[in-house]
Amino acid sequence: MGSMNKQKILSEAKKYFSESNYKKALEKFAVALQKDPSSKEAYNGVILSEMALSGEGGAEALFDYYEILQSEDKENADEIMSDILENMDGTLEELSEILTQPLRDRLEEEDGILYEDFISILAQNGDDFKKVFDSVMFSSKVIITKKEDFLTFLDMLIDNGYNEMALNYLENAITIYPTDLQLRELMKKLAQRLDIED
Repeated sequence: MGSMNKQKILSEAKKYFSESNYKKALEKFAVALQKDPSSKEAYNGVILSEMALSGEGGAEALFDYYEILQSEDKENADEIMSDILENMDGTLEELSEILTQPLRDRLEEEDGILYEDFISILAQNGDDFKKVFDSVMFSSKVIITKKEDFLTFLDMLIDNGYNEMALNYLENAITIYPTDLQLRELMKKLAQRLDIED
């Protein structure tokens, strides 16, 4: 199967998965796997789709983790996820705890805070985004692990005038998810803000 054709099918499969249409996602991943049995990405997609279809609550979180891995380490992401899926034993809740530890280590290493912690601090400070964000960004960075949180965070950046930062995030995200409608909506919103300022 041609590389472009394979990527198109995999992109469609990921889109269906992110829309919670696991049946369609499974079909697309299966087609990609059938055409290229050596594709670890297609294989992992089939497993994750089957898990989501069978009602495993953490399949979406695992898929999001996989997307993050792919954006940070494209070369090894498929291998890492295959290892996780093959060695999985027990429930996804247990797996979630296993995944959280490297994230906590990374937080300490990178002087970061989790998005959930950032939201808690925001609530404690009367939802004063600028004040909290400026103090957090001065000493650390916000680490986001879920796509929905990322979209909400981008929206807050735009609403609070952090246009340049939002633009950088959006440009990177759109290269990873070129067909994502929510990202495109945020890009339109940002473009309107930039027009108003100019």
